[in-house]
Amino acid sequence: MSTTIYLAGDSTVQNYKADSPQGGWGEFLQLYVSEDVQVINRAIGGRSSKTFVEEGRLASILDVIKKGDWLFVQMGHNDSSKDKPERYTEPYTTYKQYLKMYVDGARQKEAVPLLITPVARLHYKDGVFLNDFPDYCIAMKQVAAEEDVLLIDLMGRSLQHFSEKGYSEIFKYFMISENINDYTHFTKKGAREMAKLVSAGIEELGLPLVKETV
Repeated sequence: MSTTIYLAGDSTVQNYKADSPQGGWGEFLQLYVSEDVQVINRAIGGRSSKTFVEEGRLASILDVIKKGDWLFVQMGHNDSSKDKPERYTEPYTTYKQYLKMYVDGARQKEAVPLLITPVARLHYKDGVFLNDFPDYCIAMKQVAAEEDVLLIDLMGRSLQHFSEKGYSEIFKYFMISENINDYTHFTKKGAREMAKLVSAGIEELGLPLVKETV
């Protein structure tokens, strides 16, 4: 029986049209997983851990997820929007509470939750790429430790990757390179590279989900 990975996330994860210059890493993850693994991307732009639950999007995944499936959760970008109280969660209280809903929901269906820290934005200052969501990354790692959940530190991986490649190359990963004032969303190229980082994280965890050579 095949295994399904369900993705819960925001605009940096979601699928976009093939002819759109914009991409989310979830639309490319299928390229790097094993042939018997199916990726179903339920990520959608503008959602926080809170609104994804409140709109019934988590429930719709839990309605169909089955024993042995996986629920990958990357939330944090929109949780930090203090100017949008309907989205905002406080890192060490409500954000953690909502993340635990994803964990508990998956486990109740005998599926396996996996948490993914928010992917980095193009924030470059004094020769260093910066983490715009440090508290959310720490809080997610706390949930992973408290609930014994697997975690991929995509923030850490993306920042390291950015540093290795350099600004001029990483600039092409983001929609700012399409003459749009956008340092958050990925081009297809950038999204595909982020999917590679996620698959490398899966492989390092020793999970039987990715192709043997990433």
